[in-house]
Amino acid sequence: MRPPDGRTQRLVRLGCRAAAVTLSLALALGGCDANIALVDGVATEAVPFAELPGWSADHLAEALPALRRGCARLTTLPADQRLGGGSLAAASAGQAAEWTQPCAALAHVPDGDDAAARHYLEAWFTPHQLGDGIKAAGLFTGYYEPLVAGATARGGLYQVPLLARPDDLVRLPPVRPNGRPVVLRRLADGRTVPYYTRAQIAAGALDDRDLEIVWLKSRTDLFFLQLQGSGRIVTPSGVTLRVTYDGQNGQPYVPVGRLLTERGQLAADDVSMQSIRAWLAAHPAQADALLDENPDYVFFRQVPQDAGAGAMVGPPGALGVALTPGRSVAVDRTVVPLGAPVFIATDDPLTHAPWRRLTVAQDLGTDINGAARADIFYGSGATAEAAAGRMHAGGSAWVLLPRQPAA
Repeated sequence: MRPPDGRTQRLVRLGCRAAAVTLSLALALGGCDANIALVDGVATEAVPFAELPGWSADHLAEALPALRRGCARLTTLPADQRLGGGSLAAASAGQAAEWTQPCAALAHVPDGDDAAARHYLEAWFTPHQLGDGIKAAGLFTGYYEPLVAGATARGGLYQVPLLARPDDLVRLPPVRPNGRPVVLRRLADGRTVPYYTRAQIAAGALDDRDLEIVWLKSRTDLFFLQLQGSGRIVTPSGVTLRVTYDGQNGQPYVPVGRLLTERGQLAADDVSMQSIRAWLAAHPAQADALLDENPDYVFFRQVPQDAGAGAMVGPPGALGVALTPGRSVAVDRTVVPLGAPVFIATDDPLTHAPWRRLTVAQDLGTDINGAARADIFYGSGATAEAAAGRMHAGGSAWVLLPRQPAA
């Protein structure tokens, strides 16, 4: 859901969701070789596709539209455009040039043919397990595109602004070229200082800047829209506007779910998007103060409902292409290059059945940190909201890195 300069806040960053699982839980869910050799979170040795649980059962043709969208973007970039990845992944997939031949071959794979999709992927890629240096235990969360009531003019119920990115937001260079860009500041008296916090912005720090895109009903609606990083605003006249992430204030993200569990307001096992929203609704006198304890603040831009030929499947992600429900994921770009296929083995948050799918790294998240860590895009609508809000599961993941196929 955003350009490669720091996008996606769109994940469900709720309490323990993006923060921590205990080591014992991580080990219990990993089920992988403890002696796996890793470089920057990626196994140095490729594994056979047959070792990926559920590989033969996945409807791989369903992942090809996402991969095609990624290729359409990658092939327009400069050959030396950096896509991310640690040293091992960056060497084979970290620049746009590495995708020229695999993307050209993809153009010859027919739509809807699982066997042809499997043959293509096995010919052009090798799986490398992602891990944390102890075991290849993963943590998977979810995000979606919400529908939020809003108005293009302030009035009545609509009093909370959704803001565009201010022009005094200064981006300092990242420490590592492939890393997440990330120190954001503002200029004051000739020097850079931390940007305004959520509380300061809510108190009016940007009120005179003409940054308002639309007006929402509550700060809670704004907060959850910022968590997802994109959404559709439904106006009283029935017009729908699409907005997406366009920057962040550089302040740290403090999970309000974690604050609620630390204060005994929610049990750790009960933290979800739904339970946090319910608590905020039940405690209106305390809601704004709680939200202000998270200084992180996301800015937006309006994007068209259509992109290129036809309607977008989802909002644009960090790679600059429409996200595909169930097949696009946000990753840590310091480990996994944007555009790379990632096979995930975890559990469905609603049915608890095994969830084994090929996805594509097409988005980023400021709190998506670590190797076997991904945020799954679920789409829009009630089912997507229910799944994304409850998704917090362990499992394993493999990045598929391009290779030259055998003659």
